[in-house]
Amino acid sequence: MYFQSKQKQKFALLLMLILSLFGQSFAQTAVATAKLSAAENELAEKIRIETIKEITAALSAADMQGRGTMQPGGDKAANYIADRFQKLGLKPLGDKGSYLQKIEFKEIIASETMFKVGDDVLNFGTDFALYPQNNGNKDVGGEMVFVAYGIQAKTINRDDLNGVDVNGKIVVLLEGPPSNIPVEAWKKQKASSVFMINLARKGAAGLVYIGHGREEHSPTELISYFSRRQITMPNEEGFPPQVPPFVYVSAKGAEKLFAKSGVSLKDALAQAENNNFKPIKLNQKAKIVAKYKTTKGTSSNVVGYIEGSAPKLKEEAVLFSAHYDAYGMMDGKIYHGAADNALGVAEMVSVAEAFSKMAAKPKRSLIFLAVTGEEYGLYGSKYWAKKPTWDIKKVAADLNLDGIGTEVYAPVKTVIGFGAEHSTIGAMLQDVSAVFGITVIPDPMPDEKIFYRSDHYSFVERGVPSLMLLGAPGGDKEIWMKRSKDWEKGDYHQPGDVIQPDWAWEGAETVAEVMGIMGNRIANSDKMPEWLPTSRFGKLERGNTKEIPEEQ
Repeated sequence: MYFQSKQKQKFALLLMLILSLFGQSFAQTAVATAKLSAAENELAEKIRIETIKEITAALSAADMQGRGTMQPGGDKAANYIADRFQKLGLKPLGDKGSYLQKIEFKEIIASETMFKVGDDVLNFGTDFALYPQNNGNKDVGGEMVFVAYGIQAKTINRDDLNGVDVNGKIVVLLEGPPSNIPVEAWKKQKASSVFMINLARKGAAGLVYIGHGREEHSPTELISYFSRRQITMPNEEGFPPQVPPFVYVSAKGAEKLFAKSGVSLKDALAQAENNNFKPIKLNQKAKIVAKYKTTKGTSSNVVGYIEGSAPKLKEEAVLFSAHYDAYGMMDGKIYHGAADNALGVAEMVSVAEAFSKMAAKPKRSLIFLAVTGEEYGLYGSKYWAKKPTWDIKKVAADLNLDGIGTEVYAPVKTVIGFGAEHSTIGAMLQDVSAVFGITVIPDPMPDEKIFYRSDHYSFVERGVPSLMLLGAPGGDKEIWMKRSKDWEKGDYHQPGDVIQPDWAWEGAETVAEVMGIMGNRIANSDKMPEWLPTSRFGKLERGNTKEIPEEQ
């Protein structure tokens, strides 16, 4: 699942979402009043657990080296998927008659990075990391001052910069909001960005963020991500050069910042919660050095299709998507990415396999797209959406798989279709799920906008009705809550995301069956799915090139 500094990490959101699912009653599942057609039964029977297990194991194996974008393991994974497509008889839909659509990327690695406090040099990757701004090398220094949250707001009679000139200084601060300001109000006003920009405009030489324990993402977590290699598009612009470097410091490192201030870190954090807070001079100089090594390279989407059976409708297609990339190899460690998202790719390929073995093919064509670069910014799906190898105006819908492995905790009893409320695909999901006795619930956390954070949204932006499936188990919620939390702490986007011996593969099979049958119904329908008039995307046409305004 996509994590990037520009957007918030998805796991925490999905975890909260899943926990809210367990708050729902699983005792009442959908009544199976609908039935599958003979062809749909045949399709479901041809979706094989063995295929899902085999592909998940192959893609998350050590020799795939974590399927990193712009790394040899990523190329190997792309070729493996292309070979599977070829053996299934899918027709190539990549560059020059191949299954691969090559994309140019840029890799950015911190080559010389330093954060020095007084005489102490902190350790990069454990004690600190820099926000990857992609705006040139930095070498700055100055006296340090702690300004709590950097708030300047007359409405609450608070000025965290009272009596201090931050020009040329290294400013130490906290991610908001303070405990006496509601999180929702803070986010709505985009307060963190407002006060950060204010500090930059006032000439702060650098910004150093420390933790207070209530952050959505702790400094330790952000240090883990921001110290990794970064991937962007070759011409992607970062912040303007005048934007100061941002440093995230661990709790251990934060203690050193206050060592000569006369105020303990604990007391400083307590003072920061009061509206009458006064800036604290830390009586030490800090130096920040950020130098980056930039390398250009390529990775590939993998795309093939099964031709439809109807003379005219076969010009239209149903798109199935899943990202195959993970975080690759870093510092000798392999980030296997079994749940996120080797499993999703395996489920998608199992659907392709089932369709390939059907004697009678659906009316519309079926496109299977395994994308790269998702973890760094949905790059692969955005690229295909902008440079599609099929007429985007004739793509009926996109069905996307991207998760954290909740479908293999136990048999799937509940499903969320992210985006179901926006198009006629939502009603279809209800009908298909009813056959399996699965309860469909709406996104219980719409304010977190998970719908906008995976590959399907790249196609929404082009006007294609799209949906992402997430399956979850029933049963004792305490068991699954603990399992999810443990996985978050130790395995999410870490080397520990590997296949577990207790995975319930029948859950993955169910997700694949739901996806396949929905795709079959779309492929055989008289007309393509449509946006609902109640949706903010209701007026979008396929092929849209206009930027969609951010939802307020």
